[in-house]
Amino acid sequence: MKQSVVCSLLCIGFTTLFAGAQTITPVAAPLEDVNKVIDNTPDSLYIARTARPVPGSSRRGDHPVLFLIGNSTMRTGTKGNGENGQWGWGYFAPEFFDEEKITVENHAMGGTSSRTFYKNLWPEVREGIRPGDWVIIELGHNDNGPYDEGRARASIPGIGKDSLQVVIKETGEQETVYSFGEYMRKYIQEVKERGAHPVLFSLTPRNAWVDADSTVITRVNQTFGLWAKQIAEEQNIPFIDLNEISAQKYERFGKEKVKRMFYLDRIHTSAEGARINAGSAAEGLRQRPDIALSSYLKPVVKDTVTGASRQGNNPVLFTIGDSTVRNEETDEHAMWGWGSVIAPFFDLTKITVENHAMGGRSSRTFIDEGRWQRVYNALQPGDFVLLQFGHNDGGDIHTGKARGTLRGAGKESEVMLMEQTGTFQVIYTYGEYLRHYIQDIREKGATPIVLSHTPRKQWDEEGRIRRNAGSYGGWAREAAETAGAFFIDLNEISAAKFDQMTKEEIEAYFKNDHTHTSLKGAQLNTTSIVEGLQQSNCELKRYLK
Repeated sequence: MKQSVVCSLLCIGFTTLFAGAQTITPVAAPLEDVNKVIDNTPDSLYIARTARPVPGSSRRGDHPVLFLIGNSTMRTGTKGNGENGQWGWGYFAPEFFDEEKITVENHAMGGTSSRTFYKNLWPEVREGIRPGDWVIIELGHNDNGPYDEGRARASIPGIGKDSLQVVIKETGEQETVYSFGEYMRKYIQEVKERGAHPVLFSLTPRNAWVDADSTVITRVNQTFGLWAKQIAEEQNIPFIDLNEISAQKYERFGKEKVKRMFYLDRIHTSAEGARINAGSAAEGLRQRPDIALSSYLKPVVKDTVTGASRQGNNPVLFTIGDSTVRNEETDEHAMWGWGSVIAPFFDLTKITVENHAMGGRSSRTFIDEGRWQRVYNALQPGDFVLLQFGHNDGGDIHTGKARGTLRGAGKESEVMLMEQTGTFQVIYTYGEYLRHYIQDIREKGATPIVLSHTPRKQWDEEGRIRRNAGSYGGWAREAAETAGAFFIDLNEISAAKFDQMTKEEIEAYFKNDHTHTSLKGAQLNTTSIVEGLQQSNCELKRYLK
């Protein structure tokens, strides 16, 4: 009877006994699990198989399918639906491909390594692959820890041909373990056997810096990134250094902004971070026109509107916010926002003004709808951004219009299921969304100027116009101060002016309700902003007439 016993040999090899004869097969010790992350969702193969698509089921006619093979950085958890606030980049990958030419299926599974994916999930995926399909493989985050106990998911470090016979301690199951490189060879060979095209990717970067004072993201170019590249070269298949592309972005963003690219830990990305990695994957392919898969990407649509007013090297002043910043403005009797009447206060031979506010938006939904991304893309060093949100941030959060934010200026967040869409979303505080804008603006070398929102036609117990210093105004001030932005208390400056008027006189400054301003009200708020600028040391006041 053949008997196998596995034990460690000075942390550099294993001893296996066969029928009384001892054979020593030295292999490298498994990599240490430095991530120290416990997956938030148990690895249930049943749930995984019901949550993931049937391989090849998205195929349209004779069009190819792009299969994504990876771990939790590509599909977080078992369901991959963001219910824990974490998202993998595979969820957003379809946004970058032309669905009329190719469909994208995310078959990644949280917690899997090159070894465990190959053993448990790959056979089913392989059966769905047809000639002409594509397979992107990004594995390695979990190829560590013990070979023969616990999750038993480690592969042998490197790209060698060595293997190891192990017995899983908990189950008694015998298994042959190969090197990371050898598992990659197996995937590549079997993809080619199906007549499809494999592409190897390096891992996504973590929120890990070389040291506490460094501005350089730690790379994986000496381990899994290097090994994936070496195997790609050996097998003559494409390699995309996803790790490097995203890491360079993170270094431009800076540590504070990178923190919001992740959720709960330093490995698993937020929706924003996942979308950035998906964009990096698309960029990597777009830089390689020799890879036919790149021809299936959607064309990059250039925004020719945002920032179009720029004159030479002159700066642009962008205004963003809600309906009190931009409204109907069809004629002098309509509702107006201050962002549409502020330009005449500036020397337009030295600076131009663009109002990109949109009625009904909160600090959250202006980002969710991609409106902020367009302004962010157009920002250049020396520009200015006046931002004012808050009127709509107190609304429903996950029901109705679903535009509300958590109250306050702290770091709190909550994962909520959106009633209308059935999708999960991480909701932050009002102040945290403002810090999001501030970080982005400063990263681009522009100047952020936060405003408390315009006063409403409401009075307090003393008969004065009600202030918001104890709520959104105070939280806006706190966010500006903590993130390094200028702050103008528009609410207080305009409210003080209204305090000098009778209630009947104030009526002329509003239109239809207690929030939306008439042309006269928009002009009053504009003069308040100008006064606030003049009292500050913000460079924007140099461009005032």
